[in-house]
Amino acid sequence: MQSNPLSETAPASTSFPQPSSTPSTSLCTSLLHADSHLNHLFADVAPPLHVSSTFQYSSDPSKLIPATDASLTFDPSTDHIYSRLTAPNGTRLEALLTSLIGAPSLAYGSGLAALFGAYTLLNPRKVAITDGYHGVHGVLDIFKRLTHLELLPLCRADELGHGDVLHVETPLNPYGEARNVAHYASIAEKTGAVLLIDATLAPPPLQDPFAQGAHIVMHSGTKYIGGHTDLLLGVLATRNKDWSKQLALDRMHTGSVAGSMECWLATRSLRTMEVRVTRQSESASALVNWLEKARSGDGPNKEVVGKVVAKVRHASLQEEAKDKDGWLRQQMKGWGALFALNLKKDEMAKRLPSKLKLFMHATSLGGVESLMEWRAMSDEKADPTMLRVSVGLERWEDLRDDLLKGFEALVEEGNL
Repeated sequence: MQSNPLSETAPASTSFPQPSSTPSTSLCTSLLHADSHLNHLFADVAPPLHVSSTFQYSSDPSKLIPATDASLTFDPSTDHIYSRLTAPNGTRLEALLTSLIGAPSLAYGSGLAALFGAYTLLNPRKVAITDGYHGVHGVLDIFKRLTHLELLPLCRADELGHGDVLHVETPLNPYGEARNVAHYASIAEKTGAVLLIDATLAPPPLQDPFAQGAHIVMHSGTKYIGGHTDLLLGVLATRNKDWSKQLALDRMHTGSVAGSMECWLATRSLRTMEVRVTRQSESASALVNWLEKARSGDGPNKEVVGKVVAKVRHASLQEEAKDKDGWLRQQMKGWGALFALNLKKDEMAKRLPSKLKLFMHATSLGGVESLMEWRAMSDEKADPTMLRVSVGLERWEDLRDDLLKGFEALVEEGNL
């Protein structure tokens, strides 16, 4: 039966699409089969791309249900009406995302669009946040202008009240260092605040913020979920059914839904996500270990690396990582594929990317190709000695050798 939940007067009881969780299987298997319930509609093994923005109503008049009839539910797998609400590729992607993240998930046009959706839903009076992706602070500035939102540092999170937001990004961009989700969950429980975790830099299988007490998990799907540097995408996930329904309504009215092409590309990417993210994290950890040992004078290439690198930052180097029973090892099942380097001089950081062959000098992260960014190019508050490194799928030894040649070139140039 076909009703029309796109109507501005759609009843509150309209059931918006929320894909069901898959049976308990490994992550890799789930990402290949969590959308199998949609395959009865098409014979394609590889899911097809649907480009239509609108869909025909039933040709049977007895199945046409007006929007004012609230007694029937809406089935997103068969009842597509208009792509601002649902479309085949988006429905398939959200089924996979729900299996991946472990909670009903919605796809947005970008990570910041997803974040805007979360704050539109919650409309807090106060937000506790410290550092993190500069684009997030741009979104919060909009809410400060519209609602007089008050921002507090995380060290003052105990001043939050019911309905306020504790916003924690972990690992933290651009450093790749982790924060204790369980710690902030305990503060949220005491204050009545909502714990929103930006988990972009460590998607499954590296961490599960819901297991640590998160209420909403956000991802910039442009990064590891997309994984191929060819799409913009955002994701929100929550186990609160009322929030899920309202988020879907808000997304429909603000038009922040992800496009069908992007959903199709992301579905392709999710098939290999566990393999990609695991390999990238392992390679980054190996690179960080080599760099830190050489920087501190205890390892191969220490003479060259020691002359160039001042500091290496990554979750694997945090003091808490030494405790096998501590929160960091409990929270993370891999250290993440992004880290930061501080070189000894601004000019060194500016020049190094141009001396590398395997690292592309570009912003963003999470793709199959390794990137290095002189962070001052995109973040006006960045330390000019900082380089952000996103490790791709190249052999880590090849990346090591590329970095070493770049360091040697800087040393040969002498005082910069």
